[in-house]
Amino acid sequence: MKQLQSQIRSMDHKGYPAYKSLKGKYRFASYELWIDHVQGDPFASPSSLHVSISGKTAGIPAECYMEKHRRIALEDFLLRGFAKGVEKISFQAKGSGKSGLITASRPGQEILERSACQVGSENGTVLFRFSVGFPARGRSIDAHELEKILFVLLPPVVEKAGLYQNLNQKALQQSMELADDQKAIREQLAEKGLVAFVANGSVLPRESGISERPMKNAVVFQSPESLEIVLQLPHRGACAGMGIPKGITLIVGGGYHGKSTLLKTLEKSVYPHIAGDGREYIATEETGMKIRAEDGRSVYKEDISLFIRNLPNGKDTSCFSTLDASGSTSQAANTIEAVEAGSRLLLIDEDTSATNFMIRDELMELVIAAQQEPIVPFIKRVRQLYEEKGVSTILVAGSCGAFFHVADTVIQMDRYLPKEITQEAKKTAGAFPLKMELETGKLEFEEDREVFLLRSDDRNKIKVTGTDGFLINKKSVDLRYLEQITDGEQMLAIAKALEYLRKKYGGKTIAMEKLLDSVMNLLEKHGICALSEGSVVPNMAMPRRLEIAGCLNRFIGR
Repeated sequence: MKQLQSQIRSMDHKGYPAYKSLKGKYRFASYELWIDHVQGDPFASPSSLHVSISGKTAGIPAECYMEKHRRIALEDFLLRGFAKGVEKISFQAKGSGKSGLITASRPGQEILERSACQVGSENGTVLFRFSVGFPARGRSIDAHELEKILFVLLPPVVEKAGLYQNLNQKALQQSMELADDQKAIREQLAEKGLVAFVANGSVLPRESGISERPMKNAVVFQSPESLEIVLQLPHRGACAGMGIPKGITLIVGGGYHGKSTLLKTLEKSVYPHIAGDGREYIATEETGMKIRAEDGRSVYKEDISLFIRNLPNGKDTSCFSTLDASGSTSQAANTIEAVEAGSRLLLIDEDTSATNFMIRDELMELVIAAQQEPIVPFIKRVRQLYEEKGVSTILVAGSCGAFFHVADTVIQMDRYLPKEITQEAKKTAGAFPLKMELETGKLEFEEDREVFLLRSDDRNKIKVTGTDGFLINKKSVDLRYLEQITDGEQMLAIAKALEYLRKKYGGKTIAMEKLLDSVMNLLEKHGICALSEGSVVPNMAMPRRLEIAGCLNRFIGR
């Protein structure tokens, strides 16, 4: 620490590149400070640093990090405290360009494993990653301001966020208990034959279209009696709510009554949420995948013959490729790719689906003979997917009643409150018989697809564009319709996963399943930081297998 202080003072007024000599590790009273990368000038991206607090000094009880679900919740708790502290000291040091800017990862409402904070699973070591704009006057070093950051402003923030004695221990305990309860909910989904659970008292509506925080004064959720179940949780105890069973579930209701809000909640609840979010006691089958039409996406050698066949141009749909898919072919590809990647729950909104992919009405069936129509609509396959592949579907429908005939459960949203109307809907639908034959027999489509993965360049520059996608050396990868990606940090991890696979398997034809298994095994064994190379670990959040598959499927063949 004293060596660093002396070195900083000695370089006052020198040219900015002299800061490069500070790279290294320095021992402070309660932690080690690592300067991993120093920016080239005061207007460049801030310098990368991290601090490491030994388990003995941090003093966090082992019960908080020995189990994975608790460790991730602990890291999330610590990171939020650290980011809040960093925000208060940012720009308290002055200078030109980005001088004095101090930033750390700011997680959203989801609780995910992130590279910005890590706790050792064996010894409880706490690590925080952050960035600092090294101060300058013009392009000359301002040693006094950097000394102020590293020796006056930063130490109290690190010690308050990383030492157990300084934490809000009651709030930490509540976070640990919530993590236990959330794990218990997910375990009971499978035991009780459910694909989702929504606790009574939950708040589903969000503050706005650009905010994931709960809406104030919103109608709180209350399960219909017929679907209400009670889960026993280790800390909360009895937790009542709506259980959505496996099978085909239809969500209906008038416009603006909460159909899409419920579906959006289920989409996001493949991840656990923080206390106070309103969705913390909601859980969806972790392989739940939102499926939609995606005009213009690329498709590479996918077997979509389950839904698209006998194209008039003779194109083979059992090995279908295109750089510009239509609404129906893109939704067919999205469905098959989700099942291929391991999804056991499809989440579909009629509003974002291709109508001709979902349904053909009676009049169209009469006018255009089935043998002249290459599309086998989803309604004809949805039961097969469940009965033969164990793939459930939750579908929001506002205008098409034909799905009443194939649904196992029908939920009506009425002023944001659900009612179960399965029997009434089935009875009414009896007066309107479904005049089409549903597909039967064994589902047959290629599930061990092999793909050719392009080689990775020796040096790649990745630029993330929020949740829309990323650029690799100015080549765009559009992922905006993978709607369950949470933030830019998860998007960066997906991009890094793609680069890992390209470096390992690039230039080869290999099974998609093997590619996904390879990267998921890496993440499971070594954590999110395994996707990074070199001394600087960027802010990343743990992605799902399904989104990595979605990225690969949109990248290959281009």
